[in-house]
Amino acid sequence: MRHLPYFCRGQVVRGFGRGSKQLGIPTANFPEQVVDNLPADVSTGIYYGWASVGNGDVHKMVVSIGWNPYYKNTKKSMETHIMHTFKEDFYGEILNVAIVGYLRPEKNFDSLESLISAIQADIEEAERRLDLPEHLKFKEDNFFQVPKNKIMNGH
Repeated sequence: MRHLPYFCRGQVVRGFGRGSKQLGIPTANFPEQVVDNLPADVSTGIYYGWASVGNGDVHKMVVSIGWNPYYKNTKKSMETHIMHTFKEDFYGEILNVAIVGYLRPEKNFDSLESLISAIQADIEEAERRLDLPEHLKFKEDNFFQVPKNKIMNGH
């Protein structure tokens, strides 16, 4: 994606109900409006960056943008896994995301176990890369300081 970093925010909506239940990896889902407004040149795949919920702290995250071939989705989705344990669900809250890097293309898996294994590897790689100074600086970006009362793509 030429447009990295890419900043967006939107209200957290209910997804397919698989993240926590089947994968053990909770995800926050953006509404279609946010996904539809992604730049045209955004490749599907796995990205990493920073995220906050409402006015909360900024945490590392990985985000899957695409069709989730394993599940044969018919709608493109954007599912964010925030590397932080939240006490409760935050449906309806505003999720703020800064995508700063690309990990890999989207691909299909022959088993749920291999999908989970790949996601865990993505999380570990994102953890490592986000500690690099060129990515760490975005944790303090003004994007995370602005009023959170409107949905916005871009910056």
